[in-house]
Amino acid sequence: MSFIKTRLNENTCDYVNKVFAKVKERNQDQREFQLAVKSLFDAITPLFKNNSCYEKHSILERIVEPDRIISFKVPWVDDQGKIHVNRGYRVQFNQAIGPYKGGIRFHPSVNLSIMKSLAFQQTIKNAITGQAIGGAKGGADFDPKGKSTMEIMRFCQSYMTELAKYIGPDVDVPAGDIGVGAREIGYMFGMYKRLTGTYEPGVITGKGIEYGGSLGRTEATGYGAIYFVEEMLREKNLSLAGKSIIVSGSGNVAVHTMEKAVEKGAKIIACSDSSGYIYNEEGLDVASIKQLKLVENKRISDYLTIDSETKYCDQCTDIWSIPCDIALPCATQYEIDEQAAKQLVQNGVKVVAEGANMPSSLEATQIFIDNHVLFGPAQAVNAGGVAVSSLEMAQNSAKVNWSFAKVDAELKQIMQNIYDRCITEANNYGQTNNLVVGANIAGFKRIANAMIAQGVL
Repeated sequence: MSFIKTRLNENTCDYVNKVFAKVKERNQDQREFQLAVKSLFDAITPLFKNNSCYEKHSILERIVEPDRIISFKVPWVDDQGKIHVNRGYRVQFNQAIGPYKGGIRFHPSVNLSIMKSLAFQQTIKNAITGQAIGGAKGGADFDPKGKSTMEIMRFCQSYMTELAKYIGPDVDVPAGDIGVGAREIGYMFGMYKRLTGTYEPGVITGKGIEYGGSLGRTEATGYGAIYFVEEMLREKNLSLAGKSIIVSGSGNVAVHTMEKAVEKGAKIIACSDSSGYIYNEEGLDVASIKQLKLVENKRISDYLTIDSETKYCDQCTDIWSIPCDIALPCATQYEIDEQAAKQLVQNGVKVVAEGANMPSSLEATQIFIDNHVLFGPAQAVNAGGVAVSSLEMAQNSAKVNWSFAKVDAELKQIMQNIYDRCITEANNYGQTNNLVVGANIAGFKRIANAMIAQGVL
């Protein structure tokens, strides 16, 4: 499946296909990584028409290989004194434009393929922001659900015991991701201090405000997604006011996406968690959802105790069957498949913007593009989090603290700049308004040009 509508030079396609064949051969058991590379290669093919520069410098061959992969055991002791061992990772993919930057994920699904896929995507996303940050990702196949606070602390300290050897403010700056919030960041930062004997707040982002964190970081990914959607709509002389929205997920990103959308005059009619989804055509109370999910840590079904008029379905994937103006997948990767995409199109969706990492399959993405749905890819839409992480690094470096208003204004400008880069590159390469093509070309060019300038490394 290809995103490219134009017929390209055969030799140019041969180069892209040759490199991708090698990727598949070398990574036969890494489906997620293969899909991430395929997504990029499909989108950037227009670059290679009448342009042999990147082929001459073997950029594709070089950009698909991570600089290093760190895999390590993470032993920890539970509250009953039993020893457990998980597997930890850090994939430092590319630092052509700055120190490695990317989150840490604690989830039982974590494996090398997922880590490489996320680190590869992170590299492109970070480049699109315009900030001086490279791409990385880390994590462990540890499930924090059901664990006590002390068990989580011991696990985080064990994970950092190994990770500390490979990170630093000018080397690699981790952050949070699924299963890793402010609490986990605090435990890891504390262990880093103990191991190194230094106080370097710039070594990790997503910290508490009391010890070097940035105001606005918690809200950044969700707010940034809505700022990007605003730009997409503005291009068509539309606004969020009065639009009906469904949002998958009800974690930090989803809740703050909903919060900002309501502030802009939109109506949230459905949201979900892993157990199911809630739906109310008249609109959901986002403040109540925020209290339930982010403060009380309850299931989304508990919302019915607040509003008996709201409906609940125990199949979370069925949320995409609800008619809406805007769909915002903010839960996890590949949650919108071909069938779900067709259902959304049939029900008249006007905008789909990815708040999560690669939540739409390649087939689903193609369906949106073929049917002229305004589609915002994850590389651009959810870049707000890492953008504000970069602003946190800047504040740490300068030993200053910015106001929420300043951070939010910087975030909004960054998201507008990202949109402008995406739409400009898409149009420059004959893919008018195709933000998938534009985002990937914008990110790839910045990295590739830096790699060429720095020689063969």
